[in-house]
Amino acid sequence: MQVTFLGTSSGVPTRSRNVSSVALRLPQRAELWLFDCGEGTQHQFLRSQLKVSQLTRIFITHMHGDHIFGLMGLLASCGLGGNVKSIDLYGLPALEDYLQSCIRYSQTHLAYPIKVNKIKPGVIYEDDEYIVSCGYLKHRVPAFGYRVREKDRPGHFNVEKAKALGIPPGPIYANLKRGEWITLPDGRRINGADLCGTPQVGRKFVYCTDTVFCDGAVELAQDADLLIHEATFSHQDADMAFQRLHSTSTMAAQVALAAGAKHLMMTHFSPRYAPGNRILLDDLLQEARAIFPNTNMAYDFLSYEIPRRDEVRGLKLKSGS
Repeated sequence: MQVTFLGTSSGVPTRSRNVSSVALRLPQRAELWLFDCGEGTQHQFLRSQLKVSQLTRIFITHMHGDHIFGLMGLLASCGLGGNVKSIDLYGLPALEDYLQSCIRYSQTHLAYPIKVNKIKPGVIYEDDEYIVSCGYLKHRVPAFGYRVREKDRPGHFNVEKAKALGIPPGPIYANLKRGEWITLPDGRRINGADLCGTPQVGRKFVYCTDTVFCDGAVELAQDADLLIHEATFSHQDADMAFQRLHSTSTMAAQVALAAGAKHLMMTHFSPRYAPGNRILLDDLLQEARAIFPNTNMAYDFLSYEIPRRDEVRGLKLKSGS
């Protein structure tokens, strides 16, 4: 599970930061999931190492322009030359109305199927490897946060031990690798779990924006390996944050701390903290780290590989451009 930030500014783009979009790459299945799609996201794809042909799902948090104005352009480009087979979209009921209006008035023809899934709190997608759920956040308009949980995997299969027990190689090994019980021709019952090492605990990725501090964000972020949380304002501008129902750096840190998250990555920064101003982005980082030390700040094209619980911890940050 690798996260790449395609936009980390709030409201409007700046010279160094585009508006909101985060890509989750699932390399073992050659899929790409997108969270929000602000204006210019398709241009960010072109500047990154991501392949738009792998895009299969887009999750929209809410209907503000800095989170959706790039959606129609990206979908249209995917149809013209992206080699996309199909895309599932997830969001509020208004998302389908918005897309249908864009398609109708621009007379756009999509050469591949899209499906709009109207979401409500709870599980919205599940397959053999992942479970995606969503929950309400607290913003000026209805907004959702998303949680992606990777299912636990059996530990490493001990082939030599299986052979020593007289189990012949073949399709039966697949059952054993899944930790299932099998019956051999001689009547012996073998528990596949006994032939596998310690199970690999699935990773948890959580995306919360836009929101002021709320219980919904804490619930979604429980035990997250990576929590991406908006930090539009400095703690010194908390009054403005409450008025606009956005988070400060300290609110994001408080969510991470209360949820027992492993790593916090802040994003969605106000342009007011650009170099030359009284308060700088580094001040927001120090505010957050005073509460939750394992905090970093996202920037456009930053890539982060979410580590497994049994891996050596430490940042694996790199530029994705």
